[in-house]
Formats: sequence, structure tokens, C-alpha cells
Amino acid sequence: MWYMLLGVLIAYLLGSISFAVWIGRIFYRTDVRQHGSGNAGTTNTIRVLGWMPGLMVLLLDAFKGWLAIHVGDGLMPEAYAEWQEYYDVLLAVSVLLGHIFPLFTGFKGGKGVATMVGIILALYPEAFLGALAVFMLVFLLTHYVSLASILAAVTFPLLDVFIFHQEHGVLIVFSVLVPVLIIVTHRKNIKRLLKGEESKMYIWKKASDGKATSDDQGCR
Repeated sequence: MWYMLLGVLIAYLLGSISFAVWIGRIFYRTDVRQHGSGNAGTTNTIRVLGWMPGLMVLLLDAFKGWLAIHVGDGLMPEAYAEWQEYYDVLLAVSVLLGHIFPLFTGFKGGKGVATMVGIILALYPEAFLGALAVFMLVFLLTHYVSLASILAAVTFPLLDVFIFHQEHGVLIVFSVLVPVLIIVTHRKNIKRLLKGEESKMYIWKKASDGKATSDDQGCR
């Protein structure tokens, strides 16, 4: 089972690459964790540094989630293929933990939403497209990244089970845990949404130089 240990380690190390921190430090001489919400994720990067670096963080954080699954699967011998779904979930958890508690940047990372996007793309490509459509629709109608993230996450397991008829029990369980994670990590956002105090984000507006709320909105 050496391949499992190696795959899990690689997944965690990939997750520990905090692109928000490194892009800010290298290209802008700024640690995004010291500005705005203090979160090392896409939304805070957009607010502190602008849309271009923020989108780069989104794509790279998603890519590392996708890559962790595929690198880990590449290490698996064919003889153990029957365990692949369980192993994939283990890889997914490992890369998420790496993103949230990154080894290379003092265990202070993001909330894992963007990395989760890459994981879902790797494991549930059809349901991913449906959830992405929900996210874009809600965001364009409301301009709340947090609300769009939550509703897309809640929709995702419903699409996976009832529309695309997922058959693997462990993947069904993981898909149900996705909205649970998103809701738990967005508790403060939900409170602000209910109070009408949540910040909106407009694609055509310039980032507010770090004037974010105490807990940024969505795609971390």
C-alpha cells in the first residue's frame, strides 16, 4: 500500500502550495493574508490585488485539486482498481487539508472551495458542469459569491445522485459532505446574508484594495 501513502503525501504537498500567498508575494510584494479578510483565497486576492491575479489563483487552486486526484490514480496498481473510489476520496481529503493547512505558509491557508472545484471536476465531471451553471446564474443575478457558492454546493449532490445516477456509495457520501463543508466554512457569510450585510462583487468594478469584510465570500 506504499502507493497510497505516497499519493496522500503528494496530494497534501500539492494542496500546501498557496498560490494566493506566492503570487501576492512574488509579483505584488504583498501577503494577501495581511489585508482584506486575511484569507489566502480567490475572493480576497481579487479584493486586494485585482481580478487578474484572483483568477490566476482560482485556476491554479482548482488545478492542484484536479492534479492531486490524477497523480494519485497514476500511482495505483491495476490490481487494486476496485479500491479506486475510496482512494480518490482519501486523495481529495488530503489535498483539501493541504490547502486549508498549508505546510509551506505556516498552516494558514484558504477555505478550500477553489480546490474543491478541481476535485469535483476530476471525480464528477458531469455534475460539475451543472453546479457551475448554478453558480454562474446565482452570481450574475445576485452578485453574492458566497450565496452562489452555497447554492451550487447544495445542488451538486442532487445532480450527482438523481440526474447522473452515481453508483459508488463512497462518492455519494463525499458529494453530500461537499455542501456540509461549504456551509460550515461560510457560517459568517450566511449570517451576513440574513442580515443584508454581505458584500457584493461586481465583475466590472475594480478591487477595493483590501477593504473586504472580516471573512471573504466564496471561491477560496
